[in-house]
Amino acid sequence: MDRIAFVFPGQGSQSVGMGKALVEASPAAAAVLAEADAALGESISRLAFEGPAEQLDLTVNAQPALVAVSIAYLAALRERWGGAGVAAPVPAYAAGHSMGQYSAMVAAGVISLGDAVRLVRERGRQMQASGQGRSGAMAAIIGLDDARIPELLALGEPNGSITVANRNSPGQIVISGDRAAVEAAVAGVKDLGARRGILLPVSVAAHSTLMAEAAEAMTRVLAPIAFADPAIPLLANADARPITTAEGARGELIEHLTRGVDWVAAVEHMAADGVTTFAEVGPGKVLTGLIKRIAADANAIAVDEPTAPGGIAVPFIDGSAVTQ
Repeated sequence: MDRIAFVFPGQGSQSVGMGKALVEASPAAAAVLAEADAALGESISRLAFEGPAEQLDLTVNAQPALVAVSIAYLAALRERWGGAGVAAPVPAYAAGHSMGQYSAMVAAGVISLGDAVRLVRERGRQMQASGQGRSGAMAAIIGLDDARIPELLALGEPNGSITVANRNSPGQIVISGDRAAVEAAVAGVKDLGARRGILLPVSVAAHSTLMAEAAEAMTRVLAPIAFADPAIPLLANADARPITTAEGARGELIEHLTRGVDWVAAVEHMAADGVTTFAEVGPGKVLTGLIKRIAADANAIAVDEPTAPGGIAVPFIDGSAVTQ
């Protein structure tokens, strides 16, 4: 018997054309994207389908497009399970990577799709505005032993604020903060035994103290939004602690702006609790690759599969049993 977790990708998984084949094959997916378009008052779906890439990649567009397409995949999965006479599995967890937390919360019934796409658009605006006057940067660090992360941060700290923004898999982290601090750390990574450090082409220092103004702004933005207790267990990005209440979910969307994403801890928590199948619900296969490096024995499935019917791979479509 399998326990399944639905995992939702964050910014960086977007690409022009995402979801197009899906909506052509799935009325349920098409309805989700129509709802997202109506909530935003513009066609985010057209931008996802047709681009141009430079517009889709803008944070204020990429984030709502990813939420909408991810929930469209979820609707298509449920549609396909129903059409095949298979009971839709009740996931043991819904987990989102960074901005993917909004998709996870929609899946868990915490917030509505309309609120989610409007909120992530505002989140993108606030992230871009936060830390003005300070030059931020992010960098991927490949092949560094976790035990040497404190030394890495110490290289940058004399030059400004620096933190671990993402712990994505063993030997893969992302650092974030003031540009001078990040650049100083990257310059010394090979001396610490890392294979390489790569400055990322981003304009914001996500998951760092430079996002403090964005967190304050989102506190005000989120205050009037209706939140419900999660119908599916959620995990906090920073430390994989369970989120079980509406107010805990609201707090998570504020806290994760300035704290890091420990994806390793989240996957390890779910695997330790008996999850054997992880379905990446959304465009791309980024999380699937990370999960395979974290929990080698787990079955990781990217539902975005262009070669499958309707462009979607459907777990358990053969009728195999699932338990909550």
